[in-house]
Amino acid sequence: MSPDYSVQMRFYPPPEDLRGYFTTFYVSTIDPGSNGTLRDSLHPEWGGMRFFTPNGPDAWTDSGQRLTNVRFYAQGPSSHPIHFDMPKTRMWGFGLLPLGWARFIRVPAAEFANRICDGFAHPDCAPFRPLAEKLFGGEENEAAELESLIAFFRGFTPVNRIDEKRIVAIHAAIVDPQLTTVQELVARVAASQRTVERLSHKHFGFSPKLLLRRQRFMRSLAQFMIDPSLKWIGAMDGRYHDQAQFVRDFHEFMGMTPREYSTQPHPVLERFVQERNKVAGAAVQTLDRPSGMGGKTA
Repeated sequence: MSPDYSVQMRFYPPPEDLRGYFTTFYVSTIDPGSNGTLRDSLHPEWGGMRFFTPNGPDAWTDSGQRLTNVRFYAQGPSSHPIHFDMPKTRMWGFGLLPLGWARFIRVPAAEFANRICDGFAHPDCAPFRPLAEKLFGGEENEAAELESLIAFFRGFTPVNRIDEKRIVAIHAAIVDPQLTTVQELVARVAASQRTVERLSHKHFGFSPKLLLRRQRFMRSLAQFMIDPSLKWIGAMDGRYHDQAQFVRDFHEFMGMTPREYSTQPHPVLERFVQERNKVAGAAVQTLDRPSGMGGKTA
């Protein structure tokens, strides 16, 4: 029997002048049907924001953070899952690439790593509340809402002076599947290891070593989500030494074993991953390439 819930979404690439800062803009309409809510978990990803109407999800982390019916949801870069119960709702969202975090967010990414917050309550989200308050004004109008998102960020005064060239260079190195060590990353960026470490924590949220491990893991998880028929052994990234190493990473990044993950339903994320891969050219945010690399940035 087919499920009676519905998850619909559309992805929009940022316009050229904003493309280096965002993953995608996306809109989704979710109807849990007879379930009342849909439970799922976000994968590790970049920081971002989501706006809901008329109701928002309950969200929580394994570390004990919990939000209830949050209609303006903000998060930092993550290396652990974020769980949610999604009611019937409509949502706009976007991810912030490291360059976008550097441009728009006052707080260093490492201070917000693996944290979630209610944007209407957290002081560091105050600059974005006008967007949250007016985004769903009046009748549903997807084109007007998208334009409102774009106009808001075009008019946003940058909060930091940033080393744009090095941030993009670090990002480009991290997403290169051929690059596997911090030493290779440092050589690619042509900066000191101390500089790379400092910029990684400040704008990416984590150390270069963890970022490279997260990339390897997310390449594997995304491949499985796109084609579960591969099984884990077929989806596992070739940079893993053996299956035991992959299982250890899986438990660290998702808090469970691959087998446990594959037996759970993923009614929201499965749909998002499949559609995002078709439209945006990358199944998950962490596989997005920075602007100017000749591939999808969103």
